[in-house]
Amino acid sequence: MIKKGDFIEIDFIGKIKDSGAIFDLTKKDVAEKEKVANKSADYTPRIICVGNGDVVKGLDDFFVGKAVGKSYEIDLNVGEAFGRKDVKLIKMLPLSTFKKQDMKPFPGLQVNIDGTFGIIRTVSGGRVLVDFNHPIAGKEIHYDLDIRKEIKDDTVKVKSILKGLLSRDFECSVTDGVANVEMDMPEQFQKVLEEKICGLVKDIKKVNFGKPSEKKEVKKKK
Repeated sequence: MIKKGDFIEIDFIGKIKDSGAIFDLTKKDVAEKEKVANKSADYTPRIICVGNGDVVKGLDDFFVGKAVGKSYEIDLNVGEAFGRKDVKLIKMLPLSTFKKQDMKPFPGLQVNIDGTFGIIRTVSGGRVLVDFNHPIAGKEIHYDLDIRKEIKDDTVKVKSILKGLLSRDFECSVTDGVANVEMDMPEQFQKVLEEKICGLVKDIKKVNFGKPSEKKEVKKKK
């Protein structure tokens, strides 16, 4: 049975309960069938560390005690999902904020303001109303889940942590409790990542970071 701290690989389809609209999924065939496919989306099974907050709390708690290789369905209320809308996260900003970034705001546009993502609700009189709540905040949701397998390989665990935090893949290997990651990052940031990795993968005691190796092209002699 699954317990907190286990790494598992999952497939899922997340839907807004009242409308049935899909808001997130890992299955490309379903995305294409339902006409919600996005060329930039990563339709591959997701690896999470149970109890780490890699998914919403209700789903994170649900995995504990479940069996690998099984399929499940679960409904989550607002509190278990993305929470209620917070009026403090709905802000009125001057139009000049967007002009500085060469943006022409309109209702429904997703924007990044000082590292925080939001959705424009209205544009009027030189002012723009932006909602910084999660897009699914205030909604009950439903998940169809497949728990594909438990991840035992420490290298795969480290890669999944880095991808979850930085939204990209990094080359790495693990030998004798030391993870070697090909990453060119400031030392201060590396320390934060090392603490995170060592905290989640119990057999790893140290993380070494190095610049990505450059693949030299070998020219064929004519």
